[in-house]
Amino acid sequence: MRTFPPFLRTCLVALLVVAGVRSMQAQWITQFVALKGGWNAVYLHVDASYDTVEHLVGEDAASPILEIWQWSPAPTTQQFVQSPQEPVDGGSQWLSWIRNDPNSSTLERLRGNTACLVRVEAATTAYGWQVKGRPVLYAHEWTTTGLNFVGFPTDPLTPPVFERFLEAVPAFLEKAEIYRYLGGELGAGNPARVYGLRTTPVTRGQAFWIRAGNLYNRYYGPFEIYQANETGVDFGDHLNTSAFRLRNLTPDPLTVTVTLQPSEPPPSGQPGISGTPSLLVRGALNTTDLTYGYRELAGGGTHEWELAATGEEGSEVEVVLGLNRPAMGGSPGDLFAGVLQFTDSLGHARVDLAVTALPASAAGLWIGSAVVKQVGQYLKIYQRDSSNDPVMNDDGSYVVQSVNTELEGVPSPFPLRLIVHNPSVGQAVLMQRVYVGLDEFGNPVVSNSESVLDPDALADARRISAVHLPWSVDNPGWALDGLLDGSAPRVTTVILDYADQASNPFLHTYHPDHDNLDAGFDQELARGSESYTVERQITLTPGAPPDDFNSLTSAGHSVIGDYAETIRVIGLQRSAGPDTRTFEVRGTYVLRRISDLDTLTTP
Repeated sequence: MRTFPPFLRTCLVALLVVAGVRSMQAQWITQFVALKGGWNAVYLHVDASYDTVEHLVGEDAASPILEIWQWSPAPTTQQFVQSPQEPVDGGSQWLSWIRNDPNSSTLERLRGNTACLVRVEAATTAYGWQVKGRPVLYAHEWTTTGLNFVGFPTDPLTPPVFERFLEAVPAFLEKAEIYRYLGGELGAGNPARVYGLRTTPVTRGQAFWIRAGNLYNRYYGPFEIYQANETGVDFGDHLNTSAFRLRNLTPDPLTVTVTLQPSEPPPSGQPGISGTPSLLVRGALNTTDLTYGYRELAGGGTHEWELAATGEEGSEVEVVLGLNRPAMGGSPGDLFAGVLQFTDSLGHARVDLAVTALPASAAGLWIGSAVVKQVGQYLKIYQRDSSNDPVMNDDGSYVVQSVNTELEGVPSPFPLRLIVHNPSVGQAVLMQRVYVGLDEFGNPVVSNSESVLDPDALADARRISAVHLPWSVDNPGWALDGLLDGSAPRVTTVILDYADQASNPFLHTYHPDHDNLDAGFDQELARGSESYTVERQITLTPGAPPDDFNSLTSAGHSVIGDYAETIRVIGLQRSAGPDTRTFEVRGTYVLRRISDLDTLTTP
């Protein structure tokens, strides 16, 4: 059996734990169900299991609901249901809740994608039951040897009649035996078989008993969403994209439209919602620059897919959703939620897909590189006389008229590795080197010293270095003037002392003209005699990501921007100050977060 090394195993476990903690499915929609006195068949398209039936229904004194029986057949018994069942105790097919008798109730919570029988006080003429819950993607396993207690995700405002709804599957329409509850008491005519298929609407939220002999049915609407999670799309604080497939189930071309709707306010006791996620739908590939276009869904935007007839090329498409986290805003921990509503050009179905997201934290270890593309010149322009000859000073040197320090492009861009550790609070730190691995207790760590790592796990640890920065034993790094949060430029200064034998490029320890020592090799010379102090002021200015799908959706975990250095070479001390010469360097940078550990462990 293949095993992962300890470092990878620990990271995988940590990622799973973090993902589990940060996943927060909490988007809300209210399903309206029209009930009348007696027995009603209800199909739940929302999951209300966040609270108990006793609290949601039993403690509502204005509710006329007396009993709820949820159809919950075991797989082995489901195949042998030959007639519409009455709710009875003692069978594995039903879970029940009875008002004023909570101790005998076996139904504790209302889950989505389930059919229920609901008994209402007989004197009730009409009651609108509002079930607030999380929308769930329609799912039902059809049985060919018995009855199915199902509902359909039809348009709630203009539901189609059965004949129109099932015309795409004529064999099923012909063989289907459909039964519905009429209200009132149960008996020989309740539930009653539906014969008026041209006049009976397929009402959303209403459940029906259906069988079709040995014909297997998988048609519950003109289109199907599959390879998606039943509970919806949860980006958490780390996922950038999510994909599923959309399929036409009718024999004719079909247009499917998606609209992003905001979540309803959450029920009491549930997490608050800060807004609607900024969603993008991936578009076509641009073969020129190999980037994908996109369509923005935020702000009520819509997107359409033209699907060919079922079985033909183009009858199904891959839908790739992306999250534009920077546009979403918010702070880490804020919950953003919405509902994707898919409808078809026939006006038959509406499928709700929940979507949730959390803003990403910028805390952790960021690795990347800067690319130097421009360097400032230092070209002296000398004064000339009327004969175009250089003008000389009294000491024999030429008279400098001006110095050209403009930036010019380099023949070949030069890479510089960047390592930045960004804590949750305080200041980000530019590092010369960093160590990633496990400590002696098996915990993942990011450290500035190898001594923090477990000596027995060094084979699975990593050291990342930036060779253009000065090395030191303590490796404290250089503090930036704030956090790396994409809101403003961040600046730090790196100093290479003129006597730093390890890092200063002007020093050559064994060369008599560049060792900072006098002719006797016993006295250190002043700065500027043989070596110079170098000050590197480094500025990282975050920029907007490119306007394409992949760049926008990865912006929460990567940063691009402009890189700048002002380099001062400092020499001999004069009465008016030290000799200095300044050079400018410009380029771009990219940083990507490889760890979310916000603590830099030190010895």
